Amino acid sequence: MNNFINTIKESFIEIFKSPLSLATLIGIIILILALIKFKRIKLDAKIMSRIGIALALATILHLIKIVDLPNGAGSINLGSMVPILIISFIYGPEIGMLAGFLFGVIYLILSPYILHPIQVLFDYPLPFMAIGLAGYFKNKKLIGTFIGMFVRFIFHFISGVLFFGQFAPDGWSPTLYSLIVNGSVVGGNLIVVLVIIALLPLNRIIEKSSSLHSKQL
Repeated sequence: MNNFINTIKESFIEIFKSPLSLATLIGIIILILALIKFKRIKLDAKIMSRIGIALALATILHLIKIVDLPNGAGSINLGSMVPILIISFIYGPEIGMLAGFLFGVIYLILSPYILHPIQVLFDYPLPFMAIGLAGYFKNKKLIGTFIGMFVRFIFHFISGVLFFGQFAPDGWSPTLYSLIVNGSVVGGNLIVVLVIIALLPLNRIIEKSSSLHSKQL
């Protein structure tokens, strides 16, 4: 029994010594917890159709580039996360995270850049799923938007440090490179999204959507 416990302890020590192993463990745990939550979501035809519309709009807005950063570092688009955010504000964080997760899968299909399976996890489903966290801040939409986008940045940042450090210019550390590149991409998109969210009559949209949904129930 002691040998078994010591083996487990050593395994955990090795995991925490390796950033890639630690990221793998964290990513898989988050994914499993998310999938468990998704199983509990009750979807009706109206919600599914609205998620479908949000995903279609998000994909179209993603393809409209405002700024293309050099060397394939990414782009600033016309607020592709706004439809996902609206779904999150209307239906809550769980459905918002599901919509974000699905968008991440669509993004992977449209623009695959694959270096490692864990990199795929941290660059596609997980960061966009994080946008759904905004649903926890229905009454403070700008704060919710910032938090969702910030957590998205964290996932991209981890991916950049672990997998894209090889592309860093001479004299740059992987951490600095990831911070600047992902900070520019996510930060630029955050500014666009915050402007759109501030200008949209979101309270009216949410109230109208909620009343229509209640009537159908």
